[in-house]
Amino acid sequence: MSAPTPSLPAAESLTVMGAGLVGSLLSLYLARRGHSVQVFERRADPRREGFQEGRSINLALSDRGWRALEGVGVADDIREVGIAMSGRVMHDAQGNLTRQPYGQEGQAIYSVNRGHLNRRLLDLADANPAVTLRFDQQCRRIDLKKQELQLLDNATQQEHTEPYTRLFGTDGAFSAVRGALQRTDRYDYSQDYLDYGYKELTIEAGPDGAWQLEKNALHIWPRGQYLMIALPNLDGSFNCTLFFPYEGAESFAALQTPADVTAFFTRVFPDAVPLMPELTQEFFENPTGSLVTIRCYPWKYDDDVLLLGDASHAMVPFYGQGMNAGFEDCRVLNDLLDQHGDAAWPAIFSEFQTQRKPNADAMADLALYNFTEMRDRVADPRFLLQKKIEAKISQQFPGRWTPLYSQVTFSHTPYAEAWAAGQRQDAIMARLMPGIQTEADFDLPAVQELVAQEMRQKDLE
Repeated sequence: MSAPTPSLPAAESLTVMGAGLVGSLLSLYLARRGHSVQVFERRADPRREGFQEGRSINLALSDRGWRALEGVGVADDIREVGIAMSGRVMHDAQGNLTRQPYGQEGQAIYSVNRGHLNRRLLDLADANPAVTLRFDQQCRRIDLKKQELQLLDNATQQEHTEPYTRLFGTDGAFSAVRGALQRTDRYDYSQDYLDYGYKELTIEAGPDGAWQLEKNALHIWPRGQYLMIALPNLDGSFNCTLFFPYEGAESFAALQTPADVTAFFTRVFPDAVPLMPELTQEFFENPTGSLVTIRCYPWKYDDDVLLLGDASHAMVPFYGQGMNAGFEDCRVLNDLLDQHGDAAWPAIFSEFQTQRKPNADAMADLALYNFTEMRDRVADPRFLLQKKIEAKISQQFPGRWTPLYSQVTFSHTPYAEAWAAGQRQDAIMARLMPGIQTEADFDLPAVQELVAQEMRQKDLE
């Protein structure tokens, strides 16, 4: 059910650069407020027959993303293309499985295909008469002083100039809008690549579209210096992603032939190989993607231009929060418009970047932190025991101890606050765990006394 449309001042004509996930959702938010919205996208319309999908990587939609979708009344539409995942299933080198729930009973993240989600949001935007979508429009130059876009129509190869009153840059990690801001005085920008790339692979559906692995879980094959994950699709298949070093003894560079790939996967991922009949073909045909963290500041130019999503804070995908953070950007911007009114753009743009920048930086750090956890620690029995003890502490002290993953994924606690709380809790667990060898040890009087002491100290901090 759609949320009620607020009472609005005189509408403006607004411009969104980028019709991906964040841009299409932002257009819905702005149109709902009564503004006319023109959206330019350099790619062809992904709903068009014959369109070649780019990244097929599945995404994990969690509470922050759902809240943003609910803000424009489209959450129910999106649930139709998502699959609930209530926990992670770890696959060891012998094919043995270990399950770890993500949160409390009933909590789940949702596997959604990027392309399906983008097409659904574009359909919803297209159905709104206030939104105009224009595809095949490559941004060649932005004149910030004149407030003009120089665009190339890829279909006709004709250049044209479009004025803008207010421009929202949602055009991804290699944003043309941010590129224009980077040429302004004292602009801070950094990009940091991991020595790892990723490759998309597929676990096929079984007979009659059956899922050959547990459907409602994110599957992880942790192998120390690399890992593979798999998320379920609606057709019974799983979208797999291999995160792998570019160079080294076990790396993309080392796997040069189909025989190399088959031998490596059979040795390292033995339970997955029988489910991947197109493994070698996909390995050599699918591109190797890079993994980058992008930080920049400011996110605005005067009160004319604002960056959102990956254009302002691209992050590696290991916490599944890139899309959720971008969707949360849209919701926070809308909340500020509710608070200040749609005419107060200078205050809104300034407050938006002041509020979101520390949280985006914290989330980028969390994503890198979780890479190590997923790659190494989820296969460690001591780590799994620690997670069980943390869950027991959370049950014993409800509201006073919330695991870091739950703060990030199942709450709306600002990312920076969640990260700081998680670091404090990690320090407590480092002091507790030497005295705990089994799950039953948690109930020992000495351990309970130590837990009580730590909680008293935590409450004083």
